Amino acid sequence: MIGGRGFGLARSPQGWVETPQLGSVRIGDDVEIGSNTTIDRGALDDTVIEDGVKLDNLIQIAHNCRIGAHTAIAACVGIAGSTVIGRNCMIGGAVGIGGHLNIADGVVLLAGAMVSKSIPASGGYGSVLPALPARDWRKLIGRLRRMEILVQRVERVEQKLKLQPEPGDANEPDDL
Repeated sequence: MIGGRGFGLARSPQGWVETPQLGSVRIGDDVEIGSNTTIDRGALDDTVIEDGVKLDNLIQIAHNCRIGAHTAIAACVGIAGSTVIGRNCMIGGAVGIGGHLNIADGVVLLAGAMVSKSIPASGGYGSVLPALPARDWRKLIGRLRRMEILVQRVERVEQKLKLQPEPGDANEPDDL
């Protein structure tokens, strides 16, 4: 669907209230839009798909987004409202992009990445762990959760080593 009402809701004491979606969708030349891709109309400004953009199937582009010229987006990508994606970007399948972000020209997002902050420089970015057997995944996550404790321990050891006198010094401690 192209030009449908986006997720324009505001919280009120009575619950969620619809906000007007007054913009439209502008699509440039030589744009391809795959099956079941949804492009919401803008709330106040237009949602813009620039020239040469290639959109695969099952993509959600929310209100007020701008997709830069010659950007290619693979299937199952979700782009939240008011996000601006630069020119000549490549976005892999199942990427999630938060709202009100700016992504520079020439960015490559690896499949499954979750983008929660703006990306100011071109280059490749990824964020998802590859699938592992469940036992290995739980072990890895357990280690990641203990990472800060391990960092603190290493810092303490490093600090002790810096305070060590030179070998042969009369004040050399017996142990660390």
